[in-house]
Amino acid sequence: MTVAVETGLWQLDTGASAVALKHKTMWGLVTVKGAFGALRGGGEVAADGSAGGTLTLDVASLDTKNAKRDEHLRGADFFDAANHPEITYVVRSAELRGADSVQVSGQLTVRGISRPHSFTAKLTGASADALTLEAEFTVDRAEFGLGWNQLGMIKGLTTVTGTLRFTRVTA
Repeated sequence: MTVAVETGLWQLDTGASAVALKHKTMWGLVTVKGAFGALRGGGEVAADGSAGGTLTLDVASLDTKNAKRDEHLRGADFFDAANHPEITYVVRSAELRGADSVQVSGQLTVRGISRPHSFTAKLTGASADALTLEAEFTVDRAEFGLGWNQLGMIKGLTTVTGTLRFTRVTA
């Protein structure tokens, strides 16, 4: 089954979308999980089937269920929310491959540092007026200036997961 996604403007349904992260700390013994409470985004599907858009996360909305840790993550050692309040992903291309696989290529910006980043998302639901994508990928936090690692406690890659539901904007 191949799904044709309608052309036009699409808006992120923030109530039905989520972006979370997890990272092993304490020398790999503890997995810290957090979710961004505030996100927004949208995009456009052109007549030729090409797609682009932007997803923005509010850094201050990151919640790991530990207020002291959240404050540290928002500080200069990590996300530096005072100077870089948003994380953005700008989609340069999103190409449907097969029945439910979407190859996404774009630019991830964290702490004012932008890097190309590509991943494969799964199209888990699609209709004329709504579509849902699920994705999981890893990020090397050091590439974005998040190098704080007291006593070598934090190693490895951060896993980012997202469920993004978009609704078609009608005039």
